[in-house]
Amino acid sequence: MTRPERFDTVIVGAGQAGLAVGHFLARQDRSFVMVDAADRIGDSWRQRWDSLRLFTPAKYDGLPGRRYPGAAWSFPRKDEIASYLEDYARVFELPVRTGVRVDRLGVADGRYVLAAGDHRFDAANVVVATGAFATPRRPGFAADICPDILQIHSSEYRNPGQLRDGPVLVVGAGNSGAEIALEVSRSNPTWLSGRDTGVEAPFRIGSIPDRLLTPPVWFLLSHVLTTRTPAGRRFRRKATAMGTPLVRVKPADLDEADVERVPRTMTARDGRPVLSDGRVLPAVNVIWCTGYRPEFGWIDLPLVATDGAPLHDRGVVPSLPGLYFVGQFFLSALTSALIGGVGRDAKRIAKHIASRG
Repeated sequence: MTRPERFDTVIVGAGQAGLAVGHFLARQDRSFVMVDAADRIGDSWRQRWDSLRLFTPAKYDGLPGRRYPGAAWSFPRKDEIASYLEDYARVFELPVRTGVRVDRLGVADGRYVLAAGDHRFDAANVVVATGAFATPRRPGFAADICPDILQIHSSEYRNPGQLRDGPVLVVGAGNSGAEIALEVSRSNPTWLSGRDTGVEAPFRIGSIPDRLLTPPVWFLLSHVLTTRTPAGRRFRRKATAMGTPLVRVKPADLDEADVERVPRTMTARDGRPVLSDGRVLPAVNVIWCTGYRPEFGWIDLPLVATDGAPLHDRGVVPSLPGLYFVGQFFLSALTSALIGGVGRDAKRIAKHIASRG
């Protein structure tokens, strides 16, 4: 076993959240290192489906100190964002080590110790920036579906060419499910299964009304509806329970494409998916757009709540000085997990690290 490398701070994760924190730590001239399990910066974006575009326009997609280079009201593709993140790390000469997966985070002699295979890191501070999309979530009954039905999670979906000939059941009626259902409906009969919240963005994305409303809405979501205001806390509970509105794909788009909206998929019978109304669907493909769950099992410290979410105050863990989270859903505001919104949390956490000396 190698002798631990010693740093003031270790950042686990070199996506947008980790890079933003790294930017501020570099300005403080602190001793830090960033580690990421991926082989290349931006791979978490590259590995998503081919046609994915951001909902936020380019003018709101920059990290601290470097605006996104696209036209202000364009909507970047996922590979373009990946390249931007890679370029960001290069321009600011951030000390990123890729291909390093942290297996355990613990404490020894009053300092944090991180294990990554046979390698060890020793740090006074640790920033967990592993993102809001950690481990794909599928229902338990997915294991009861026949092996002759192709099953993939949205994290594995790239394009309709992966699918078998025949009907597709897309499970999960949020934004990912709606976009993927619309895309695969061009080549396969498609059902979209899930609760219809009846909530959608009032205007077409990129339209003139959308451009006029985006600046005040962004300010509202970043500075007013936060975890520090009663209205923000109520909004967070509602957003968690209801999900986000449909943004790019509208129900009318699904109707026009002959995507059939069906109730929730509840179980499997004789190897086939069964809806809440009892219907058994003869699907040949199932795409699980059922989201992700937090994955903090590698943190061997008393901080994880029963729902798997870390216990913190806007990213600061009061019970474990020097431990921080960034990039989580609604860390301090709804924009906390977005590229253009993570900078405010990153700046605050870097300032907190500096205050510890």
